[in-house]
Amino acid sequence: MGTPRAMLRKFEEPLVTQDWQEVPAGVEVKLVPGAEGTERFLLARSVDRRQKEAAIHRRFVERFEAALGKMQAEAASGHGKDLEVANRRLGRLQQKCWRASAALEVTIRALEESQGQARLEVSGKRNAAGSEWAALSEGSYLLRTNLRETAPATLWKRYIQLTEAEWAFRITKDEREIRPIWHQTTDRVLAPILVCFLASVLWKPLAQGMRRAGLGDAPRTLLEGFAKIKSGDVVLPTQTKEGQPGKTIRLRCLTEPDPAQKVLLHRLGIHLPRRLRRIDEAIANVVKTQA
Repeated sequence: MGTPRAMLRKFEEPLVTQDWQEVPAGVEVKLVPGAEGTERFLLARSVDRRQKEAAIHRRFVERFEAALGKMQAEAASGHGKDLEVANRRLGRLQQKCWRASAALEVTIRALEESQGQARLEVSGKRNAAGSEWAALSEGSYLLRTNLRETAPATLWKRYIQLTEAEWAFRITKDEREIRPIWHQTTDRVLAPILVCFLASVLWKPLAQGMRRAGLGDAPRTLLEGFAKIKSGDVVLPTQTKEGQPGKTIRLRCLTEPDPAQKVLLHRLGIHLPRRLRRIDEAIANVVKTQA
């Protein structure tokens, strides 16, 4: 499982060395033995994740510097004279911009009173050590395992499989609104597991089909795009020659896909019909064929 950055700092030296093993999807891994010898730690770092975290860290630093600039301006103009209040304000700012708190060193001190008025001085500078650690740890993960003879690439693959299995449970909760409550009996425990398995069985081929079509491997975005395609019934009442109400004709039609949806359908090789057959029509045709 993933660990906080505080534990990741214990493995700063292995992070610096270059003996990483590359696995698919732009991820590098390496094994580090545990102190007690009963478990091992798998260091992993992702290029995409590193770029994302670096951008997030940069935004937090910019926000921190902007807020600190306001504090400096207020102190220079004679406002904000209470040192304790200023320190509490700095603490709230560091908590709000916690990703940037280690990148800046801030000092608040009281100046000698001038003309009977207390004044403060707020100063800040970049912390080289904090910035270096941020650049080193961004995009890095730490996984712990008791499997002592398994290769790093295999451990990473099994971890990904575990996350996919957990995602299957989230699919049933989020998409199907199934909640694991009142599971005191074996049947009630096994039933949602079966539903989760079936959801994963449907989810995986969809992701594989997207990869083959060059559409990535995130089925959720695809389903969100296709969810906008609606169907509706066109109801046509009829009447007999005598003017009496006749059979009602119902045609179930699909809305026209927009340009983006047409591109997705074309890439996946899917052709949408203009009209869908109703279940009662399909059953009637099957019965008629068997007869």
